[in-house]
Amino acid sequence: MAVTKGYKALLDEAYAQVQTVPLAEARALFGDPDVVFIDIRDVRELERDGMIPGAFHAPRGMLEFWVDPDSPYFKPVFGEDRRFLLYCASAWRSALSAKTLQDMGLPFVCHLEGGFKAWKDSGGPVGPRSPG
Repeated sequence: MAVTKGYKALLDEAYAQVQTVPLAEARALFGDPDVVFIDIRDVRELERDGMIPGAFHAPRGMLEFWVDPDSPYFKPVFGEDRRFLLYCASAWRSALSAKTLQDMGLPFVCHLEGGFKAWKDSGGPVGPRSPG
């Protein structure tokens, strides 16, 4: 089976359509009550590497269901009038996810340039996985 549109093309589309927040700007937004950092990594990544303190964990596999208010899995945080800054390990999954949420009509969606790795490498705050 030949793939007609690979991950690189999908990433290019996402990068062209979604706001990418530079690391310095994201660091400045940390702690802003109008911004929710959304960690879309797998729970094993959180347990191994920690996460940005105060971030909301929304695994990528459930994201669309957690965002849609018509879904039985809807999470109220996504109904709030705040900016959603998604991140994953290196900004691939977050770019694709941000594009999907933008396509779904969620306003104020962006993603972190360089992902959690860049955040951690820059000395950004990292804490243990939040309970729940």
